[in-house]
Amino acid sequence: MTRASLDKRPDEVASMFDDVAARYDLTNDVLSLGQSRLWRREVARAVAARPGDRVLDLAAGTGTSSLPFVRDGAYTVACDFSLGMLREGRRRHPDLPFVAGDGMRLPFADGTFDVVTNSFGLRNIQDTDAALRELLRVTKPGGRVVVCEFSQPTWGPFRTVYSEYLMRALPPLARTVCTNPDAYVYLAESIRAWPNQRQLARRFQDAGWERVAWRNLSGGIVALHRGYRPA
Repeated sequence: MTRASLDKRPDEVASMFDDVAARYDLTNDVLSLGQSRLWRREVARAVAARPGDRVLDLAAGTGTSSLPFVRDGAYTVACDFSLGMLREGRRRHPDLPFVAGDGMRLPFADGTFDVVTNSFGLRNIQDTDAALRELLRVTKPGGRVVVCEFSQPTWGPFRTVYSEYLMRALPPLARTVCTNPDAYVYLAESIRAWPNQRQLARRFQDAGWERVAWRNLSGGIVALHRGYRPA
């Protein structure tokens, strides 16, 4: 079994996700206490895909996060660098276009997509700033980005409880449903090391995105960041 380290070497991260692909969606539902479905609905509302839109779902995993955009009529590309996730996704959703790709060097031309989105994957890319610039590059002028990522709870006492849950309760719970519980030790560590809402918004701006804003979900456990490519 494989777990990644916090330097997030692409080969380690991809191998780790290969290991957990088959039960990834189930594990997420269990470990988030069902909140992951709520978060996906909020992402779909923020993306607001329309018929004829071209949507890139980066770090799409098995494609579960892509399905709402397809139902809204958008042409949706599910992109991931874990071949295990892509194989599982193609098995489950044979009509959904899956593309292997590295978030720091996306295999798409400039200005391809109306909307680019990423749910819980930006944190796993080795160079966050390079990924934000790549997402900007493949977005049409005036297009938008929506990123849903773990963040920092806004209420101090709850933040302490949440931090304890991540490091003490999450890994043992993962052992009950996951074939590679060590992957969820990495998950907990990577969440604790991730920038807070305001810090991440600043990185969006530094990458070239405009009108950057965020909205907290579940008390700040998760934050939904949005921005626009200059027209």
